[in-house]
Amino acid sequence: MEAGGGAVRGARLDSARLGGPTRRGREAPRRRRDLPPGSGAGWGGPWRAQEVGGAGRLKDLTTLKNEVKTPKNLTKAERMLLTGGLKSLLPHLLRRIIRCNRHSISNTSGMAEGYKQANIVILHKSLADDFEKFCHANNGPLPLLYRSKPGDWKCPSLSSDSDIRTDCPQYRVYEHGAFTRSVKSLKEYSEQLKDMVTFYLGCSFSFEKAIQNAGIPIRNVEQECNVSMYKTAVPCYSISTFCCNLVVTMRPIPESKLEAAVLATSELKEAHGAPIHIGDPGSPLAFTHSPGCMFITDLKNDSVTVGSSSEVPQVYCISQDPLHYSMVSAEATQKIKNLENLIGIDPGDRGIIHLHRPDELLKACLAISHARSVLITTGFPTHFSYEPPEENDGPPGALAIAAMLQALEKDVAIVTDQRAMDLNKKIIDDAVQLGILKRPVPLLSYRRENADSALTFLCENGNPRRPRFDHLIAIERAGMAADGNYYNARKVNIKHLVDPIDDLFLAAQTIPGVTTTGVGDGGNELGMGKVKEAVKKHIKNGDTIACDVEADFTVVAGVSNWGGYAIASALYILSTCEIHDRYLRKAVGFPQLLKKKIWLSALPSVTKEEKLLKALVQHGVRSGKTASLEMEVDGLPFYDTHSLMIEKLLQELKQ
Repeated sequence: MEAGGGAVRGARLDSARLGGPTRRGREAPRRRRDLPPGSGAGWGGPWRAQEVGGAGRLKDLTTLKNEVKTPKNLTKAERMLLTGGLKSLLPHLLRRIIRCNRHSISNTSGMAEGYKQANIVILHKSLADDFEKFCHANNGPLPLLYRSKPGDWKCPSLSSDSDIRTDCPQYRVYEHGAFTRSVKSLKEYSEQLKDMVTFYLGCSFSFEKAIQNAGIPIRNVEQECNVSMYKTAVPCYSISTFCCNLVVTMRPIPESKLEAAVLATSELKEAHGAPIHIGDPGSPLAFTHSPGCMFITDLKNDSVTVGSSSEVPQVYCISQDPLHYSMVSAEATQKIKNLENLIGIDPGDRGIIHLHRPDELLKACLAISHARSVLITTGFPTHFSYEPPEENDGPPGALAIAAMLQALEKDVAIVTDQRAMDLNKKIIDDAVQLGILKRPVPLLSYRRENADSALTFLCENGNPRRPRFDHLIAIERAGMAADGNYYNARKVNIKHLVDPIDDLFLAAQTIPGVTTTGVGDGGNELGMGKVKEAVKKHIKNGDTIACDVEADFTVVAGVSNWGGYAIASALYILSTCEIHDRYLRKAVGFPQLLKKKIWLSALPSVTKEEKLLKALVQHGVRSGKTASLEMEVDGLPFYDTHSLMIEKLLQELKQ
């Protein structure tokens, strides 16, 4: 991308709007009573002779330039136009200029800097109540500034001398739900307007000055054209007969300026607020402003002081292909970092602190939060001389993640070794009976039959454009070493007990939009290839056992189960973060906080994990380090070690 004339790495920042056209000037199909467009065409030609109320006529701009030496001949408005351009004119002067209807202003971006601009929708009074509810249900794209009474052409709370019939540069007319024509005045409809209600809605043009004040270029203002817009596939929350897809304005932002742009806009909720995506992104008669031709109010965009850390947004990159960023509050970020620090201790003194990479838990959980469907794998058959050979580190953490994903209404499945299917089915059934899972998790196995097996498993008909899963998680899953074998911590090759599920993680690297997470505590687990050099240097037998397969995000924990508990807890934190929730739902619909009790009930607890560990003992699943069938994991007692860690993680959620 380019910004300010130089090539820089950046991202597109999309702010929410509502409307109909897909790209500039092109109509999109509508269903039921679709909303008229709120975005569209580009900037027009030169500024031409305008009339300013009773002050006479503004002269042609060329004539004004020729009369610079005789400023006494110019009106006040003409002098302001000549010296500062439209951006420095006061709103009431601009409205008078527009009202005269002899101009070629094709959009109002950059005009009357520092003052609020408004999108306009005018509907029959019989539809007004439903439309107001529609605005409140989608207050990101439709921040309601003012609703008029039927037949009221003024808006006293927004401007002192306005007439909505004439004060937008151009209007769109919709008859029986379809756009029919554009006009520069609605005076010919004065009789019909007596039974119509005008809605004034916040506009992203209003935050342009705030972005510029933060040192961020506004490309469409610099190029004197309308902002780019796009009709998404994201449906808005429907009310009665009102429904449509979300339309966004698209603004290229240098990557180094992303967080500044978010901070500058997040509290300007009456101007669409923070972006809803960062990355690669009818009535018998109705009227709206024409795309880009906003109503300019007398209200200034007052600077907003951000209060607590829960109101401060932060931006993190969660995918490079396609480029995708997520947003979260500073408060939620700190809580998740605290979780990461809690689980990062090294109770076995194995050197895992050298494997730690900051913010991996946060980024992994942001990516999982955006996913619709998640595939989890676990199972480390370290006890090759026992039946079953699995250890009890892994399944509890995997089920803790699955329980939270179910509560968040995401699709989740577990893939494991074919020989361990019966065991895992019993464990899942136990988890349902114990109240850990709301319902059984689909259990899958993977076999390598040909070179395309992994792609066929992950995608419908092997098509990378149609992945079945958005995110893959490996937790305490045996990982393939550089020589193609699988080793336990004692350097024993257990390849004969392990199906090549690593293939799925390697294939995921080739599927755009699919991300992966690896959770481990020793460096020989699937996904830990990201830190393999540190494993070779600091972990006993690391040169041999280090997993060679990378995940996008690597969560390192003293015990892998702790990593699973932390992921479940972090997903809860993100779900209760208002900034992340708004970003996740694209600022449409209502906050999801009413589901907080459901999410709380899905969190791991000492009681749940104690019962699950007892069930694993009954199935002969042993402690990893000692092969004991006692209440321990990785040689560490459940009571006062694992139970204490669970309590600490849950306590962090209450801070």
